Amino acid sequence: MLKAAKTPTRSSQPRFARRATLRRSLRLLGSFRFEQTDPSLFYGGLAADSAAMIADFYADLTGRSLDGATILDVGGGPGYFADEFARTGARYIPVEPDPREMHAAGLSVAGAVRGSGMALPFRDDAVDICFSSNVAEHVSKPWVMADEMVRVTRPGGLIVLSYTVWHGPFGGHETGPWHYLGGEYAARRYRRKHGREPKNRFGTSLFSVRAADGLRWAASTPAEVHTVFPRYHPRWAWWLVRVPMVRELLVSNLVVVATKS
Repeated sequence: MLKAAKTPTRSSQPRFARRATLRRSLRLLGSFRFEQTDPSLFYGGLAADSAAMIADFYADLTGRSLDGATILDVGGGPGYFADEFARTGARYIPVEPDPREMHAAGLSVAGAVRGSGMALPFRDDAVDICFSSNVAEHVSKPWVMADEMVRVTRPGGLIVLSYTVWHGPFGGHETGPWHYLGGEYAARRYRRKHGREPKNRFGTSLFSVRAADGLRWAASTPAEVHTVFPRYHPRWAWWLVRVPMVRELLVSNLVVVATKS
């Protein structure tokens, strides 16, 4: 039986909760229309929001800024997030399995590592913060990846896992909203309409990951889970995570915030 997600502690959420406004939600959701046509615009805004989010949680949990912290970004892609984290003073290390994705934007990130999120090429307790944004839905074994994120984080370090929920409005990525009729159907329809395969191919590079899956992992991980919330929603709508079925449709992106015991 799926246990309820742990209730956020008083100290784990205040800074980001204040930032989670309706204005922020509308800004982020509005940027999705540029994901395919202007990825630098879309990912640039997402990177800024991610750096601010992680800085908030890290400050609330440790009392420190990101300056000097080592951040491992699992599925860092072509490096859109590097500059934002560099501005915080953190040491940023992206990990990406696909060399084509690493160079897709023509960016060069010092220290970038090629490797799988399901077998991270790092020793135990190696980093202060392990972060993954919109990657779990592209991994065939996302909870193996989540366990790896915990493994490489030092005791007391921060783990932030954020992923797109399959039955949410963005679950099919560029093949949506037809993914509601099945991922394979959505992929075939995209190919017929555009004359090419979608970048995110269901069953190969895109998988059905539910909100309930993340809650189940949060309830079973040995890490201490502080909060689970819908990333693109204002604070007053975070209750959606607690409602079965509703969360699958309306929680477009689930975030699990934890520290390693």
